[in-house]
Amino acid sequence: MSESSDDPSGARSGDPSGGSSSESSGGSLSESSRESSSESSGDPDEDAVDETVSSKDTKEVIMEATFRALSKHGYKDLRMRDIGEEMDLTRQVIHYHFDGKYDLLSSFLEHIIDQYEGSVVVECDADPRTELRARIDQCLFGPEFEQFGHWDRMKVYHELYTQAQNDGDHREVFNEHYDRIRGSIVEVVEDGIEKGIFRDVDAERMGQLITDVIHSARGRRISLGHEDAPEEARKAMDEFILDSLERTEDRRSERIE
Repeated sequence: MSESSDDPSGARSGDPSGGSSSESSGGSLSESSRESSSESSGDPDEDAVDETVSSKDTKEVIMEATFRALSKHGYKDLRMRDIGEEMDLTRQVIHYHFDGKYDLLSSFLEHIIDQYEGSVVVECDADPRTELRARIDQCLFGPEFEQFGHWDRMKVYHELYTQAQNDGDHREVFNEHYDRIRGSIVEVVEDGIEKGIFRDVDAERMGQLITDVIHSARGRRISLGHEDAPEEARKAMDEFILDSLERTEDRRSERIE
């Protein structure tokens, strides 16, 4: 975190020295001075800003502002000023929490990834078939957000993804994210094999295949504008991957039923 003389609370007015002139000279505040100090700039929204900044949700506010700014300006043209304009807090708050644009975008990248990795909800007693399909659906269609949809967020995610080819640190973050997605699928496949639900296949290779199909479908949807790509990929996985993954006798019994 960079050191700054800016007040980390984000207040937009007041003595830039960080204290009142009366206090620094050892004198007491007059009544009018106390009123002036308590009212600050006189802006009725000022107290609300201070309250927001002092809360634990400050970084969340900055992350959402970063998302909106990236959506409007793109990675290359993005400025810290643009992010500041997307929130009710002062830019000093951003500089208090982050060393600069790169530091902020690195945190933002991890923020997006955490949102998705923490949003897969599967019943604890779900069978491997159900869990595998739930994880695939989550990656393809995403969780629901109060603001901005899955594909709005994926567009920003993929813009950062394309920049990672020239950025070793961000490439490492994406690699770790990819490995976790693939690893979670591998675990489900291995569980299904152990329980006799899935055929005895190479779980690592199966996890790789499913993960690559997911990434390809998302990329086609975002880069080429093929809006049906995720749904078509899901149907193809059902027909050519998931159905064939299940044991033959299980598929026969389902057809009989």
